[in-house]
Amino acid sequence: MLDSILESLSGMGISDLIDIAAVSMVLYWILLLIKGTRAIQMLFGLLVLGGGYIVAQEANLSTLKWILDNFLGSIVIVVVVLFQDEIRRALALVGSNPLTGMNIREQKHIIDELVKSAFSLSGKRIGALIVLERSTGLKNFIEKGTAIDGVLSHDLLLSVFMPFSPIHDGAVIVSGGRVAAAQCFLPLTLNPSLEKVLGTRHRAALGLTEETDAVVIVVSEETGRVSLACEGKLYSRLEKDELTRLLEKLLNLGGATRPGKWWERMKVAVSTGEKSAP
Repeated sequence: MLDSILESLSGMGISDLIDIAAVSMVLYWILLLIKGTRAIQMLFGLLVLGGGYIVAQEANLSTLKWILDNFLGSIVIVVVVLFQDEIRRALALVGSNPLTGMNIREQKHIIDELVKSAFSLSGKRIGALIVLERSTGLKNFIEKGTAIDGVLSHDLLLSVFMPFSPIHDGAVIVSGGRVAAAQCFLPLTLNPSLEKVLGTRHRAALGLTEETDAVVIVVSEETGRVSLACEGKLYSRLEKDELTRLLEKLLNLGGATRPGKWWERMKVAVSTGEKSAP
């Protein structure tokens, strides 16, 4: 067997190595994408069915083999139906800069206003949910909220989330650098691994980022902590400079791409409740 393996390896060319590396990267990316979601459980279930099919074939269990054969024969449709949220999320990750058309100074001004607003609300212990639209359109959520279409500013965001404001409940959605709507309600995450300490705002932020590529800033009313949700993950206990750098990375300001290792060090283990804000 070792000889046959060595013979196969000796016959591989550069294109074969590139092909293997590309497939490995895609599989690794897919595993990272579905890590911590319900998709892992469904994937494990499909693997169990696949193992059962092999056993049925080897043991000549004709009835079981026939059932699994018909089921697995439609595996493409089954995968699309079961993993539609993950597929939609994966396609949405090929994001574009939501602040396209603005110069760097205007983009920095918007980020500064967002950070200033988040920490002003944090200091007053006023809860807030601010959604930043990226490549995935949020028109369905915007239309169900209260239309504003105003220039994004610190004063506007504070006036929206003040407890006496009639539109302080729900989320504000920022699209194209403008406050598109307020009082928008987001889907709650159904991730069963999350701790119960996470409140409705944080669950709504995670729920939206599981379905879209949006970035959501969350201010906890109970603790005043500022968090950020993206790609179904929650990053908590952020300071002003940390939130600024995160937004610059995620909004691709100045040509930045994906968050680096320092982002990963700030990652909150929401499944264990570590550092997560309620």
